[in-house]
Amino acid sequence: MAAAVDRYLFVAAIDFGTTYSGYAFSSKDAFEEDPLKISTNSWNSGSDLSYKAPTALLLTPKKEFKSFGYTAETDYTQMAEDGADLSKHYYFHRFKMLLHNNKNLGKKTKITDETGKSFPAFDVFVHSIRYLKDHVFHAIKNSFTDLLEKDMKYVLTVPAIWNDNAKQFMREAAAEAGIKGTQLMIALEPEAASIYCQTLPSETVYNRTFLKAANSGSTYMVVDLGGGTADITVHQRQGDRTLKELLPATGGALGGKSVDDEFWRFLGQVVGEKNLALMKKESMEDYIDLSRQFETKKREITVEGERNVLFTLPVTLLDIIKRDKQRQTIEKAIQISPFSHTVELKRKKLSINVGQFRGLFSKTINGILSHMETILYKHKFKHIQHILMVGGFSECLLLQSAIRKRLNQKVIVVPDEAGLAVLKGAVLFGHTPRAISCRVARYSYGTQSWPTFNPNVHPEKKRVVINGVSRCKDVFFKFIEANQELVPGHRESQVFQPLNLTENFLECTVYASPLVDPMFTDEDDCIVLGVLRIPLNPKRKKNLKIEETLIFGETELAVQARDIETEEIYETQFNLLKDGT
Repeated sequence: MAAAVDRYLFVAAIDFGTTYSGYAFSSKDAFEEDPLKISTNSWNSGSDLSYKAPTALLLTPKKEFKSFGYTAETDYTQMAEDGADLSKHYYFHRFKMLLHNNKNLGKKTKITDETGKSFPAFDVFVHSIRYLKDHVFHAIKNSFTDLLEKDMKYVLTVPAIWNDNAKQFMREAAAEAGIKGTQLMIALEPEAASIYCQTLPSETVYNRTFLKAANSGSTYMVVDLGGGTADITVHQRQGDRTLKELLPATGGALGGKSVDDEFWRFLGQVVGEKNLALMKKESMEDYIDLSRQFETKKREITVEGERNVLFTLPVTLLDIIKRDKQRQTIEKAIQISPFSHTVELKRKKLSINVGQFRGLFSKTINGILSHMETILYKHKFKHIQHILMVGGFSECLLLQSAIRKRLNQKVIVVPDEAGLAVLKGAVLFGHTPRAISCRVARYSYGTQSWPTFNPNVHPEKKRVVINGVSRCKDVFFKFIEANQELVPGHRESQVFQPLNLTENFLECTVYASPLVDPMFTDEDDCIVLGVLRIPLNPKRKKNLKIEETLIFGETELAVQARDIETEEIYETQFNLLKDGT
């Protein structure tokens, strides 16, 4: 939901990514003067400066915060080099994907750190968000010493393909981290990037043609490729300069991390999966170093070039291979691996054939292209000419080349600093929360109902008799149907009465289904979205009628309950999270 009041001085956006995280901010005055006057932080990697830091968190043995980002990586490595006992420390890396498509997500959900120790996922997210929130607040306060917390509006970015429970998880983690609900907005990542790209300077041919098409009302595809997910949707600019979503976001786990996973699988086949796991256990600092090497090579790889890709293997890994009775040496490990013709040891470095290395990207690139083509050809969007690529992974030249080659009739637009498009767009969204004028429902939403049994419609197994009346149980009473266009603030209401006057709460379960016309709430595709829980006035239980309202069209689903007779608004809880682990 948008912030309840607009008496803010600064908007700060936090892009909590799978691979990298960061923040950006601008004052209300600066926005009115120049919307692109947005500040970002520079994180010190030790050898360079970056606008984002690794999503890495280090906790003490007492489960207290120690460090985040590059500092967490460096601290962990330094402690290892100093011979410190790391077995009781907690080190988390690239953990955001836990929330992707997790139907059992709850505050008790566990996550394992890089050494295999279990820990509450909710606390990991709270520590990380609190660090970023405090960091941006103090960065602004250094220049504006009179700044107070109430002067801030925060925007937290999430993938558009995330379910409602994941969004609530992030909102509640932010609240625990010290961000009040009235000061927090949730921004959908492709929307934020699309908003940002409306303000692109028209200095390049691609930017000029994209802006001309957007201004004329043409539709365009937004492909947001981050570290964890691919979010793909279609937008159209309206006459009032707002954006209209024409297709709910689709995609999946097709971000840069999926290429990382391919690399580790490949390396495991070369040196032995157990040996890799043992290196990670015995020498996390070497694992981090090898990860950084791959990240650099991943950014450098292009379609051109015939040089092999070189990696310096950690001494720890080489020593572990020596203890491996099957492999004994790195040379023999390569020889007996499936890649003996494309991998060799060269000047004491692992040399990988460039074609083999490019192949690590193939599965991910093909998956992205498949999603794009499904939209372009099956969803009747063949007329789309412009494809806007944003997100950190969209800066990959190998990926850009593959998309331009396959979709050679389309204009592919990759803005400068595409990796910051979501972050800066989220700041703009904080200043202009009505920048998106229409969204498309990803699901059908409804409640369970018990209508009079109709033998011509209802199956016999659903017949139940209540107070002498035959009724059909588990019928899906639809509020909103999948693919329905929704303006922000669209409201759907239903009146309920307490059936049991001894209860102190009125509860209503809300269901979601990807089908346009779901029949029953117990169908395979139908899920329990959450439970509305309304405290009842003990003096007014008899003849009490409560109007429950679901509010759609925003980045989050909102609820409200009202006493029809007295107009009293009830405090309503809508729990989308599971209590289980």
